[in-house]
Amino acid sequence: MEQRSARKERRGTVVSNRMQKTVVVSVERTVMHPKYKKYLRRSTKVKAHDEKNECRVGDQVLIVECRPISREKRWRVRQVLGKAATVKTEGLNTATSGSAV
Repeated sequence: MEQRSARKERRGTVVSNRMQKTVVVSVERTVMHPKYKKYLRRSTKVKAHDEKNECRVGDQVLIVECRPISREKRWRVRQVLGKAATVKTEGLNTATSGSAV
């Protein structure tokens, strides 16, 4: 029996999780400019399957290539590498206290 080739893995940041069991992941890569030989950052947005709905916007994730799940989904979330920092706004006062205008 023939062995399956290694699947592609990418690291990225979740930019949207508004769909059920689907996240949009921004994957950055570096490419060299052909004339000036400078490295440039390019990003691609891909849709990935999130079976447990555990990803939040800003999370760092590891995605792997898989069979087509839907028309646009060909990636699956394998692991959440880092959680996004959450900002608490409950205790903040919007008006500045002290001086009145």
